[in-house]
Order: sequence, then structure tokens, then C-alpha cells
Amino acid sequence: MDSKLLFSLIIGILIAQYLIDTFLDYLNAKKYREAIPEELNDVFDEAEYQKSQAYKKTNYRFGIANDTFSLLLTISFLLFGGFEWVDEIVRSFTTNPILMALAFFGIIVIGSSIISIPFSYYQTFVIEEKFGFNKTTKKLFFIDLLKGLVMTTVLGGGLLALVILFLQWTGDSFWLYAWGLFAILMLFINLFYSKLIVPLFNKQTPLEAGSLKSSIESYAQKVGFELDNIFVIDGSKRSTKANAYFSGFGKQKRVTLFDTLINDLNEEEIVAVLAHEVGHYKRKHIIFNLFATISLTGLTLFILSLFINNPELSLAIGVSNPSFHAALVGFVLLYSPISTITGLAMNFLSRKFEFQADDYAKETFAASPLITSLKKLSKNSLSNLTPHPAYVFMHYSHPPLIQRIRNLKA
Repeated sequence: MDSKLLFSLIIGILIAQYLIDTFLDYLNAKKYREAIPEELNDVFDEAEYQKSQAYKKTNYRFGIANDTFSLLLTISFLLFGGFEWVDEIVRSFTTNPILMALAFFGIIVIGSSIISIPFSYYQTFVIEEKFGFNKTTKKLFFIDLLKGLVMTTVLGGGLLALVILFLQWTGDSFWLYAWGLFAILMLFINLFYSKLIVPLFNKQTPLEAGSLKSSIESYAQKVGFELDNIFVIDGSKRSTKANAYFSGFGKQKRVTLFDTLINDLNEEEIVAVLAHEVGHYKRKHIIFNLFATISLTGLTLFILSLFINNPELSLAIGVSNPSFHAALVGFVLLYSPISTITGLAMNFLSRKFEFQADDYAKETFAASPLITSLKKLSKNSLSNLTPHPAYVFMHYSHPPLIQRIRNLKA
């Protein structure tokens, strides 16, 4: 396919995605003023409901501004030779393919990170602060940015270098070796995420002995779930929003509770939330998601192998000297519609899995405390109680609160 046609296709994809997302945001915003379903009348009182509406509207306007800026910046970079400019800088000091790729993406990542700082800062210290969510200090905010950038540089740079080496050594078969590498990495992260990555950003401590731990252990014993690792994470140092998650499998499995969750919910509700997380494990959702992600990665790498040596991909983004790194950028931009489709499928399955985990909690513990915990968590995060179905279909990995409650009451 001609590079000019590919360029037009890239611009078309970017604009189409922006228009679709903006339209979905608009549909969702129109639902803000709808009457709250009867089952959710006890989530917000009038003052809290008005605060929730204001929070959603503020985020809606901010999201539109952020997305518009990103679109204009990306299109401007394409139209005015931004990628060619970066490529020329890189080629001025090296012709090694690996070093060129590392420097090329390093400049782009650092540049985009710097440009995004004002938006992230505003989101955290203006919007989240205004509505009482933010607990992050300015020092912690910039430390997190720096840590994230270092992790991206080390992990992303290492993976990129190995993929290019595979391409040099094996030619068109490089995707198989890259797939194996990514599969091992995903398995490793799934097993050791909480042990190796989380401590870089948060402090985790074992749940102290007491009534809550006894209740959790009693439930785990009842359902035949061996659980020795129950940790509390200091989520309150960044936000008042609460969460809980399950990670790992086998002997590496552990449940992590945010300290905000323990503060917001009573003991029975916390066990109900834990029962939901155990449901994900018992229904093998974690294993399925891992292998689905590995399979999708393999598919993406295979398609990449079919196009990566096509010089038209580099020319399509305005880079005159074809290279792996330039072609990779073109491929990512052109592949985004397929990513959207696979994302829709994964979100659909995720919503289905959430219902299954809720059912497991209802069957092995109780529905009532899970319902009250979901209501409290929605209230404390000022969540949208009336999302538009199209927005849910495109973006939600969890079913809306009303659907989960009706399922639990069924």
C-alpha cells in the first residue's frame, strides 16, 4: 500500500477514534441528570448527589480538553515532520539499529511525559483535590513520575532491544521468540507483581491478627481456599478511594486490601469483597486473562512480522529512512482499530467474570454485605450511577452498579 494512502488512513483512524470517543462521552454526559434507579436511592443523599454530578461534569470537560489536545498534538507531529526530526537527531550520533530505536523512543517518551505533566498535575491537585480525593503530596507526585519513567526505560528499553536482536538473528520468525519472551515476562509479573513492583510505590504490611483476619481465615477455610498472604497497602497516601485485588496463583497468590477499604467498610462487607476476589480465583478468571493476554500478544506480534519490513510504514509517518523503530510507530497507529476490537472483547468477558465472581460471593458468603459494600464504594468515589449503555459497552471492565445489585438480588 502506498505511503500517502497509509498516511491518510492513519489520520482518518485518529480522527475517527476521537469522534467516536467524544460522541460516547457526550451520550454518557446526557445521562448524568437522569433519575437514580430506585435500588440506588440510598447511595447518595441530595448534597452528595449534587457533588457527584459536579465531579462527573468536571471530569467530562477535562477529558474532552485532554483528548482534543492529544489529537491535535499527534496530527501536528505527523503533518509537520516531527518523527522525521526525531529520527534525524538520533541518526546524528548513531547508526546502530538498537541504539537508534532506544534513543528514538526515549526522546518521544520523555517528551510526551513532560507534555502530559500539566494535565496530570491538574487532574490530581485541582480536580481530585477539589472533590476531597487527593492525598498525594507534590513531592510524591513527581517521585512517582520519575519512578514510572525509570521503569519504562529499563523494562521497555530492554524488551525493545531484545525484539530487534531477535529480528536480526531470525528474520521473519522473530515474532515467535518475542512472543516467548513476552509470555515469560507476563507470567513473571503475574506471579511477582505484588512482591517486586508494588513495593516501589507503596508500603505493604501483613494484615494484623484480630477479628478481621480471623473472619477472613474462617471464610477461606470454609471454601477450601488456602490463603496465607493477606496484605494491607497504604493507598491512603495518594487517594481516599478504596480498592482490593487478587494477584498471583499457586503458592504466590495473595490478597491485597487498601487501608481505605478497611476504613470504609465493616468487617462483614470486607469479607464479602474478599469472597468476590476469591471467586475470580476459583472460577479461573486470572488464568484465563493471563492466557488471553498472551494469545493476543502473539497475534499482534505475528501481524507485526508481516508488515515491519515494509518501508511504506516508515514513509507513512514522514520518516524518509525506513527503520524498525519508525515502522513500529506506523504499525501501532494503524493497528489501533484492531486493539479497540480486542479490547471490547476483553471488556465483555471481564464484565461477565465480575457477575460470576459476585455469584460466587453470594453462594459462599452472602449477597447483602456485598451489595452494601458496592454502594459504599460507589458513594465514596462519586461514581456514575446512570452510565449510558453504549459507553459501558465500549469502556467498562465492570458492570454498572445497578446491574450488579440486580444480579445479586436475583
